[in-house]
Amino acid sequence: FPFPYTPYLIQERFMAALYGALEAGRVGIFESPTGTGKSLSLICGALSWLRDFEEKKQREEARLLAPAESGQEGKKPLTAAGPAPPDGRETAGEPDWVTAFLQKKEERDMVDRLKEEQIRRKKREDRLEKIRHNVQLKYAAKRKRSEEDETKHLLQLSKEVLSEGAGVDVLEQLDHNEEELILAEYESDEEKKVVSGLEEDDDDLEEEHVTKIYYCSRTHSQLSQFVREVQKSPFGKDTRVVSLGSRQNLCVNEVVRRLGALSLINDRCMEMQKNKHEKKSDEESEGKKRRASRTVCPFYSYEQMQFLRDEVLVEVKDIEQLVALGRETKACPYYGSRYAIPAAQLVVLPYQMLLHEPTRSAAGIKLKDQVVIIDEAHNLIDTITCIHSVEVSGSQLCCAHSQLLQYMERYRKRLKAKNLMYIKQILYLLERFVAMLGGNVNQNPSCQAVSQTGTVLKSINDFLFQSQIDNINLFKVQRYCEKSLISRKLFGFVERYGGPATAVKTNKENQKLAGLQNFLLTLQQGSDKEGAPQIPPMEAENDQLRTASPLMQIEGFLSALTNANQDGRVILSRQGTVGQSSLKFLLLNPAVHFAKVVEECRAVIIAGGTMQPVADFREQLLSCAGVDPARVVEFSCGHVIPPENILPIILCSGPSNQQLEFTYQTRDLPQMMDETGRILCNLCNVVPGGVVCFFPSYEYEKQVYAHWEKTGLLTRLATKKKIFQEPKKANQVEQVLVEYAKCIKRCSQAGGQMTGALLLSVVGGKMSEGINFSDDLGRCVIMVGMPYPNIKSPELQEKMTWLDKTMPRAAGQAPSRVLIENLCMKAVNQSIGRAIRHQKDFASILLLDHRYARPAIFNKLPQWIRERTQVKPAFGSAFAELRKVRTCILCTA
Repeated sequence: FPFPYTPYLIQERFMAALYGALEAGRVGIFESPTGTGKSLSLICGALSWLRDFEEKKQREEARLLAPAESGQEGKKPLTAAGPAPPDGRETAGEPDWVTAFLQKKEERDMVDRLKEEQIRRKKREDRLEKIRHNVQLKYAAKRKRSEEDETKHLLQLSKEVLSEGAGVDVLEQLDHNEEELILAEYESDEEKKVVSGLEEDDDDLEEEHVTKIYYCSRTHSQLSQFVREVQKSPFGKDTRVVSLGSRQNLCVNEVVRRLGALSLINDRCMEMQKNKHEKKSDEESEGKKRRASRTVCPFYSYEQMQFLRDEVLVEVKDIEQLVALGRETKACPYYGSRYAIPAAQLVVLPYQMLLHEPTRSAAGIKLKDQVVIIDEAHNLIDTITCIHSVEVSGSQLCCAHSQLLQYMERYRKRLKAKNLMYIKQILYLLERFVAMLGGNVNQNPSCQAVSQTGTVLKSINDFLFQSQIDNINLFKVQRYCEKSLISRKLFGFVERYGGPATAVKTNKENQKLAGLQNFLLTLQQGSDKEGAPQIPPMEAENDQLRTASPLMQIEGFLSALTNANQDGRVILSRQGTVGQSSLKFLLLNPAVHFAKVVEECRAVIIAGGTMQPVADFREQLLSCAGVDPARVVEFSCGHVIPPENILPIILCSGPSNQQLEFTYQTRDLPQMMDETGRILCNLCNVVPGGVVCFFPSYEYEKQVYAHWEKTGLLTRLATKKKIFQEPKKANQVEQVLVEYAKCIKRCSQAGGQMTGALLLSVVGGKMSEGINFSDDLGRCVIMVGMPYPNIKSPELQEKMTWLDKTMPRAAGQAPSRVLIENLCMKAVNQSIGRAIRHQKDFASILLLDHRYARPAIFNKLPQWIRERTQVKPAFGSAFAELRKVRTCILCTA
């Protein structure tokens, strides 16, 4: 395998196993701890396979085309690599001349297809080569864009001059602009071809998708980091790579970007495309009254997006570089990158885009016979569940009803019958949803008290029947919402006339809309009366955007109700008032949405730094998706650090011989919190640099902190380590980490009594995943208790019931019990993996709870930690081991 440096032995094994899985078309679960060069191993292993696959395919093509080119067509029999007889029919029993005819026709069709593929490939390669070497072509395109911009500017100036002094005409035009809020005539309930905005005569419309690798990860920053690794790899110059992202990340139209919320950006973009298409058709039809000018996106230029597509394929670019190129070329990076998908060899994208079928389809992603690699996949099951689960509040339902009713009243005479029919259906659905929460849509949701509070779970069919909407075709309603862009129209309507921050016009025509504004204001005031915390300006603005368009969220809930009855549940949460109550769709079976991925793809690789325990992936995801167990392959490797560089200890009791068992019943006891404090005081005396301590929840961390403050233990801790707490707000995390790192660096340089810092963190919080506590930032990681999920949660209880009904018992354990233990240990493994980040790093890991020593729990630790873990019944022997590490560190220093 080509590699930028001499690979570790485990990297060579990883790449060999990956290559074998891709060649054999397997579903692989690959685990390689952080710090072992997993990204580079994935890149070099997968792209080596792709290079060999393409070479093999071209050799086979040349072999099959050779007889045709030499006039020997039909004389050479097809090998196993050739196609089977048409429709899979056997030719046995047919006359020889029929068999020969069929064979010759198959050969001729295959030769024609291969020739077409060769022509297309040559055309694409020539075009990219021309762009790669012809700098003048780039400058010519840039100059043409500048000329177009200048022309547009002059035209705009002339329009402004002509409109000066127009007076009444201008006012009439402004009123006429209201046309854009009116729903277009909805012709049919059947699926129509979506207008893509492309020129119909373009050759690239039918461009063949080459064999490619789809690489997915969780966050935008992880994807950018992966692309930078590709750029540095031996494949960086020759591989066609494209990065995909959401409009929120890729849009370069500042007016649209300022909308903030992703759903608003999406709808605004789609409306601009529709406007462009309608404008073009209006201009082409003669004798038709010209419509009012509608806003179109200046970056949605097909010619410029073609240019951007080719630039992307010529040189590897991450998302930041793609956005910069889009601004420079006046082309939309969101669509330009999508046009590059067919010719790309490596497509980098967020999981959500690949795992959600409508999004995948809209992006033009075709998985048939392709390779998918899902990295950072430890929370893959939760991700699929979250993508397909949705919640709507009573406030959103009432607000949407009020907005839609006002909209219908204003434009009733302008709307066609079919539009009115669907709007009335949506209004009825909203009425019934609010009724299920015990409320009435015609009253303020914040003032309606709920008589029977609590949480109720229902099957989808029961919910539809009891809410009396089982006679409505939700598939048709969903399609209408999607095609008509009604939520976008409604948002524009509220933005213009009814939002809390928008002044309502006082003319007679608009006075009837005052009720909508008053309703929204009441909602806002109602939340203030409840004693809600003050919202910072930025968050308040986003919240206002969300409130202004609740129908977007409700569309997602309607879509979720079209799932199969057995695969999900509807949760009715009745809390205090109707406004605070909510309806939530909970997906129980994520495998139904993953099944199509594994069915269509040639191979699927699920990879991560910590994949233990893997039973969840095998049973809940792959087995339920119908994957043959023989197709599944597992690979797990150790760490590159020497054995002496890590000291994992399971501690069963503290300094005063108090047994450590942090159950819900015992963890709140004063003696348990005191014992935890004594352990930390002793550790902070001998461990240099940074100590990171993970608690099961924010509430428990806050409770322990208050107890230590009261007993004076916090003051004792602060003499050795400056104490930091993980913030709840994401925008404060970076600041805390910077201060934490500065303190550790300052203490190591200055010497003295204070030796570093102590960071109190939370499992599943901002710092338990994706944050590096390498070197002095994390010389010791402590896990206080076992972070079991809240077993009283209705969602978790329903999931447990579903698993017990559908999954077989494993080793005498109920599937629900296994789920709880697996959720706990996944959280533990993610948190303790924060400390060791590279080959020369070293740290100690302390698990404070005797239950970690139980075989069922112990065996769920990552192998590279498990094989080095010591179980210490008493604190004295554990402390002695830690002092040895301290001595070794001082000697090394």
